[in-house]
Amino acid sequence: MLAIGFYLIAINCAAYLAFLFDKARARQGGWRIPEQRLLTLALVGGSIGAIAGQKLLRHKTRKEPFRTQLLLITMFHGTVVVAITATLVIVGPHVASNWLRTVLSEA
Repeated sequence: MLAIGFYLIAINCAAYLAFLFDKARARQGGWRIPEQRLLTLALVGGSIGAIAGQKLLRHKTRKEPFRTQLLLITMFHGTVVVAITATLVIVGPHVASNWLRTVLSEA
Protein backbone atom coordinates (compact mmCIF):
# COMPACT_ATOMS: atom_id res chain seq x y z
CA MET A 1 0.00 0.00 0.00
CA LEU A 2 2.88 2.33 0.75
CA ALA A 3 4.22 1.75 -2.76
CA ILE A 4 0.91 2.92 -4.21
CA GLY A 5 1.14 6.12 -2.18
CA PHE A 6 4.70 6.78 -3.36
CA TYR A 7 3.66 6.07 -6.94
CA LEU A 8 0.75 8.52 -6.76
CA ILE A 9 2.96 11.23 -5.29
CA ALA A 10 5.61 10.66 -7.98
CA ILE A 11 3.19 10.56 -10.94
CA ASN A 12 1.34 13.67 -9.76
CA CYS A 13 4.63 15.54 -9.34
CA ALA A 14 5.66 14.38 -12.82
CA ALA A 15 2.36 15.58 -14.31
CA TYR A 16 2.66 18.98 -12.63
CA LEU A 17 6.29 19.35 -13.74
CA ALA A 18 5.31 18.41 -17.30
CA PHE A 19 2.74 21.22 -17.31
CA LEU A 20 5.34 23.59 -15.87
CA PHE A 21 7.91 22.61 -18.52
CA ASP A 22 5.35 22.84 -21.34
CA LYS A 23 4.23 26.28 -20.18
CA ALA A 24 7.83 27.52 -20.11
CA ARG A 25 8.44 26.11 -23.59
CA ALA A 26 5.23 27.73 -24.86
CA ARG A 27 6.47 31.13 -23.68
CA GLN A 28 9.87 30.56 -25.32
CA GLY A 29 8.40 29.24 -28.54
CA GLY A 30 10.35 25.99 -28.21
CA TRP A 31 9.62 22.28 -28.48
CA ARG A 32 6.42 21.35 -26.62
CA ILE A 33 5.20 18.28 -24.81
CA PRO A 34 2.47 16.64 -26.91
CA GLU A 35 -1.02 16.92 -25.43
CA GLN A 36 -1.40 13.15 -25.63
CA ARG A 37 1.60 12.72 -23.32
CA LEU A 38 0.14 15.21 -20.81
CA LEU A 39 -3.16 13.35 -20.88
CA THR A 40 -1.39 10.00 -20.48
CA LEU A 41 0.36 11.27 -17.35
CA ALA A 42 -3.04 12.26 -16.00
CA LEU A 43 -4.62 8.93 -16.96
CA VAL A 44 -1.98 6.77 -15.25
CA GLY A 45 -2.66 8.49 -11.93
CA GLY A 46 -1.46 12.07 -12.28
CA SER A 47 -4.82 13.78 -12.67
CA ILE A 48 -4.44 15.86 -9.49
CA GLY A 49 -1.01 17.11 -10.59
CA ALA A 50 -2.34 17.81 -14.09
CA ILE A 51 -5.33 19.77 -12.80
CA ALA A 52 -3.07 21.67 -10.39
CA GLY A 53 -0.71 22.49 -13.26
CA GLN A 54 -3.58 23.59 -15.43
CA LYS A 55 -5.14 25.83 -12.80
CA LEU A 56 -2.09 27.20 -10.97
CA LEU A 57 -0.04 27.77 -14.12
CA ARG A 58 -3.02 28.83 -16.22
CA HIS A 59 -1.92 26.42 -18.89
CA LYS A 60 -4.27 24.81 -21.41
CA THR A 61 -7.34 26.16 -19.63
CA ARG A 62 -9.16 27.04 -22.86
CA LYS A 63 -7.76 24.37 -25.17
CA GLU A 64 -10.48 21.98 -26.36
CA PRO A 65 -10.86 19.00 -26.48
CA PHE A 66 -7.87 18.78 -24.11
CA ARG A 67 -9.71 20.50 -21.28
CA THR A 68 -12.72 18.18 -21.53
CA GLN A 69 -10.54 15.06 -21.81
CA LEU A 70 -8.60 16.03 -18.67
CA LEU A 71 -11.88 16.65 -16.85
CA LEU A 72 -13.19 13.21 -17.88
CA ILE A 73 -9.99 11.52 -16.68
CA THR A 74 -10.29 13.33 -13.35
CA MET A 75 -13.95 12.33 -13.03
CA PHE A 76 -12.99 8.71 -13.77
CA HIS A 77 -10.36 8.80 -11.02
CA GLY A 78 -12.89 10.33 -8.62
CA THR A 79 -15.35 7.54 -9.44
CA VAL A 80 -12.68 4.91 -8.76
CA VAL A 81 -11.87 6.49 -5.39
CA VAL A 82 -15.56 6.59 -4.43
CA ALA A 83 -16.05 2.96 -5.51
CA ILE A 84 -13.03 1.79 -3.50
CA THR A 85 -14.16 3.79 -0.47
CA ALA A 86 -17.71 2.44 -0.71
CA THR A 87 -16.40 -1.11 -1.02
CA LEU A 88 -14.24 -0.68 2.07
CA VAL A 89 -17.16 0.75 4.03
CA ILE A 90 -19.62 -1.94 2.92
CA VAL A 91 -17.50 -5.09 3.19
CA GLY A 92 -14.90 -3.85 5.62
CA PRO A 93 -11.20 -3.36 5.06
CA HIS A 94 -10.24 -6.88 6.20
CA VAL A 95 -12.51 -8.62 3.70
CA ALA A 96 -11.37 -6.30 0.92
CA SER A 97 -7.66 -6.78 1.70
CA ASN A 98 -8.09 -10.58 1.88
CA TRP A 99 -9.83 -10.55 -1.50
CA LEU A 100 -7.10 -8.35 -2.98
CA ARG A 101 -4.36 -10.65 -1.64
CA THR A 102 -6.14 -13.64 -3.19
CA VAL A 103 -6.48 -11.93 -6.56
CA LEU A 104 -2.87 -10.74 -6.58
CA SER A 105 -1.51 -14.15 -5.56
CA GLU A 106 -3.37 -15.82 -8.44
CA ALA A 107 -2.04 -13.33 -10.99
